[in-house]
Amino acid sequence: MVTREEMRQALEMRHTKKVQDKLEKSHVAVCGLGGLGSAIAFSLARCGVGHLHLIDFDRVDLTNLNRQQYAIEQLGMEKPYALKKEIERFAPYIEVKTTFMKLTEDNVEDVLAEDMYICEAFDVPEQKAMLTNAILERMPEKYLVGASGMAGYDTGNTIKTRKITEHYYLCGDGVSQITESYGLMAPRVMICAGHQANTIIKLIVET
Repeated sequence: MVTREEMRQALEMRHTKKVQDKLEKSHVAVCGLGGLGSAIAFSLARCGVGHLHLIDFDRVDLTNLNRQQYAIEQLGMEKPYALKKEIERFAPYIEVKTTFMKLTEDNVEDVLAEDMYICEAFDVPEQKAMLTNAILERMPEKYLVGASGMAGYDTGNTIKTRKITEHYYLCGDGVSQITESYGLMAPRVMICAGHQANTIIKLIVET
């Protein structure tokens, strides 16, 4: 078994001690654990983010496996718990908190109280809007990184990261929408997830 010290030394070799110190102290929430959120969580965990909060109210379904970071043997499992078990396989020493709950206007402040950096990775527009408005209006001290537009198989070069306000960033092409013939596929979803995870890392290191 690899020890905590060995894991830490390996991360320091890649990131430097100064950067790793900041990552290890950070508290990041990933809201929605589908194609976007599960890939974001994997990236953040591999970077050594110290405190990761996984939030979703869904269970792993067969239709998820084309783009989400789950395995066949996890079908039917709560997504936060299933993703935590996958993360423990390569990052056993980070703190992973799981919340199997739907975020609402009434509970969002309590659920996210300990998290400074928030990834919005919902599929449903109404949930995206609820979380975004709640963070911007009621928790302006937190950093929010959201997503809009990653459907289909068009070039990934249109997916960008835009700074909307001092604490709010939006990733995606801002245009592509899900239709019957133009759904979510792993490559573009993972490109957008990479933008979101990278923005979170940048904010942690530079703020």
